[in-house]
Amino acid sequence: MLQGLPAKAAPSPVAQQEIQHLFAFIEQSPCEFSRNGSWYTTKDAVKHIRRKYQYLLDRDLTDTAELFIERAASESSFSGKAYQVRCSGQGVVRSGDWLRAELARYRAKPGGN
Repeated sequence: MLQGLPAKAAPSPVAQQEIQHLFAFIEQSPCEFSRNGSWYTTKDAVKHIRRKYQYLLDRDLTDTAELFIERAASESSFSGKAYQVRCSGQGVVRSGDWLRAELARYRAKPGGN
């Protein structure tokens, strides 16, 4: 490390596990995702969010599951519009709220984080 420059802040193993769980949760859900007014499959949503996450990792801009949700999976970086999730019978919710609720459930599970 060069003196005076901060070390890279990579997600901890626990944060990496939580983020991978959220990716799996999105991909396995029967829901659809809205991004800038268009609806997408979970497969397309994960592909897009993975690209955003990699961009953030490359710039040391996310090292927790909360930052992942906030910066990669909650809103468009271009328009600022919130991503939305539509699940049959449950209506439309903001993706950030949906993912924060799942993260809380995951953390509360016995044997979880």
